[in-house]
Amino acid sequence: MLIDVPGERVVVREPRPSDEGPLLTLFEECEDWFVAATGLPSGPGDVQSLFYSLPEGADPGAKSLWVVERGGVVTGLVDAVRDHPVPGAVAVGLFLLAPWARGRGLGRAVAEALLARAEGVTRVTATVPYGWRPGERFAERLGFTLEEAAAPAVEVGDRRAGPRGGVLRRAELRLAPRV
Repeated sequence: MLIDVPGERVVVREPRPSDEGPLLTLFEECEDWFVAATGLPSGPGDVQSLFYSLPEGADPGAKSLWVVERGGVVTGLVDAVRDHPVPGAVAVGLFLLAPWARGRGLGRAVAEALLARAEGVTRVTATVPYGWRPGERFAERLGFTLEEAAAPAVEVGDRRAGPRGGVLRRAELRLAPRV
């Protein structure tokens, strides 16, 4: 899918085997998120685990991964599971943008384009590391309600949190059913 962002067009597509190296680079660039969420930088198996990591009780066939590509460079990644935790909901496990691509409207454009294509979705849930202002601001600008901080996470995605693992805030966006 092509998305118009002020001054450019970006591509949002399913990942290909050739994306492994660029995704490793993206994860390294997004160390701020990994440290805020888990207390540790990205690990060597994080990219590979994207393809099978699911929240408990989720249907493997409901998982979607989307690579965000700007000018031929992998700039972001979205990991979402449809109909989780309930039918009509989407659980976003990861919404990463390279730090150099943040704050330019790209994340908002990608989120809005994906939501526009998500027929029947009435709720989107995600988590944001407590105190990680880029993520909190992004969620708030999209209309998410952020809950108060919860206890430190034991697991984030499919890996255990580190010794300085962050506290996660649940974020929820309610959408009106489309007629």
